[in-house]
Amino acid sequence: MAKTEQTGLYDATNEHDACGVGMVVNIHGNKSHELVDSALKVLENMRHRGAEGADNKTGDGAGIMLQIPHEFILLQGIPVPEKGKYGTGLVFLPKDEKEQASILSIMIEEIEREGLTLMHLRNVPTNPACLGKDARATEPDIKQVFITGVTDADSLERTLYIIRKKIEKRVRHTDFYIVSLSAKNIIYKGMLSSMQVREYFPDLTQPYFTSGLALVHSRFSTNTFPTWSLAQPFRLLAHNGEINTIRGNRGWMEARESVLSSPALGDVKDIRPIIQPGMSDSASLDNVLEFFVMSGLSLPHAM
Repeated sequence: MAKTEQTGLYDATNEHDACGVGMVVNIHGNKSHELVDSALKVLENMRHRGAEGADNKTGDGAGIMLQIPHEFILLQGIPVPEKGKYGTGLVFLPKDEKEQASILSIMIEEIEREGLTLMHLRNVPTNPACLGKDARATEPDIKQVFITGVTDADSLERTLYIIRKKIEKRVRHTDFYIVSLSAKNIIYKGMLSSMQVREYFPDLTQPYFTSGLALVHSRFSTNTFPTWSLAQPFRLLAHNGEINTIRGNRGWMEARESVLSSPALGDVKDIRPIIQPGMSDSASLDNVLEFFVMSGLSLPHAM
């Protein structure tokens, strides 16, 4: 998943994208597999809002954000504690075993530094046969992490954020990306078309995989190279991109980092840079929004 360097007339700072977004919510908070299925149908009906390669199989990116399917996880034989007292999420890893082991070692160090434990590492079932040539060539190894040992459930989401940021700071491998790490939500995404998400991730078709909300996104990268990590949703939002002031926004945020402080997060130096380098405009917006929310602002205030 090598990042494209500036070559000839191409300049990555001029990249933009345009996408399709949909959401399905049960207003009573009831969870069901029917809602997951409906959200996937919404995604599939947005095929015209996503782009595909010349092979008609390599998508620009698509994905879905859901509530953590607690009952489904228990049925996989994973002895997680009660809801809200563990964190989980998908992680993209390099397929090289030595590189993967090195990254996992760093992840365990940072998890244990916060007093938690990497309780289980699950191989996420996938169906590579549905992928296009380019997507398969850059396909990562996908694992699901389960983090336990929680003593303060109220601050778990913030602790998981700090862990993720510290890991990202130490690991700059292009094939490594933490899709999400949360006690509430989970994201399935990749360099897929909107029609491939259901087929690529068999988890999403299981009847015990339930959720009360779903956010879906189909990517149309008008001026941006597709990658697995740039598929959406991101951790808090799914966005259309096209932020014309993104260079200035990033520059001002970087300039402010030296004077940022957050009693809720402790020493901000530990989680800098706030904006992960080499990502899209929507990813940068998500990074900053997430920082504000984890610092204690409500979501409406942060927006």
